[in-house]
Amino acid sequence: MQDEPYELYYWPGLPGRGEYIRMILEDAGAPYVDVARRPEAEGGGTPAIMRALRGELGGLVPLAPPILRAGGLVLAQVANICQWLAPRLGLAPGDEAGRVAANQLQLTIADLVGEVHDTHHPISSGGYYEEQKVAARERAGFFVAQRMPRFLGYFERVLGRNGDGTQLVGSAISYVDLSLFHTLEGLAYAFPNAFARGEPAIPGLLALRERVRQRPRIAAYLASERRLAFNERGIFRRYPELDLPADAP
Repeated sequence: MQDEPYELYYWPGLPGRGEYIRMILEDAGAPYVDVARRPEAEGGGTPAIMRALRGELGGLVPLAPPILRAGGLVLAQVANICQWLAPRLGLAPGDEAGRVAANQLQLTIADLVGEVHDTHHPISSGGYYEEQKVAARERAGFFVAQRMPRFLGYFERVLGRNGDGTQLVGSAISYVDLSLFHTLEGLAYAFPNAFARGEPAIPGLLALRERVRQRPRIAAYLASERRLAFNERGIFRRYPELDLPADAP
């Protein structure tokens, strides 16, 4: 544990990819500052992120948030931050094979998150959803019918093959379990009908989701103002026209 609080840089007002880092810090009880949620007059807000993107924090210039500063070290990319941070906070397997497996799973979660984003921005991330709704419906239809079940089925199999099936890798809850929890929460928010339809096929993941939810520090975090609600500016967006109909067979 370092002496100074960790500094997390992510866009204010939405969970986004920054939430995967927050989940680790919160579960570990590690002190951190969500820099951009501070007022601009106190060095926060979007200008703080822009300073980081210009390389003013030092280190390798990041392409995009989330960005984590730990003392003199500056890191970007979710999986990269996770694989560095989690072992230091007791949330990663202790052996090399376990750590590599955890990173593989985190990268697979990143693939899933990227596909979720593309359901509402299939043509251009720089345009508005309203400008690409026709393409979004086609992309989302394929996602909820085929891609989401494939990803969740994969994680269900991985979980079932690991020990007693209570965590994805290793012998204790790790950062990938926290990441999958947030992803499941996001999918249930964005595609409630499709997610509910697929629930019978993923009993292990649903049980894992509840185990993570009940972890004392996670439960406290979820009940706090620090937990940002899903909204239609983030990755997981609820557009009913992109979900399955409520009465879909």
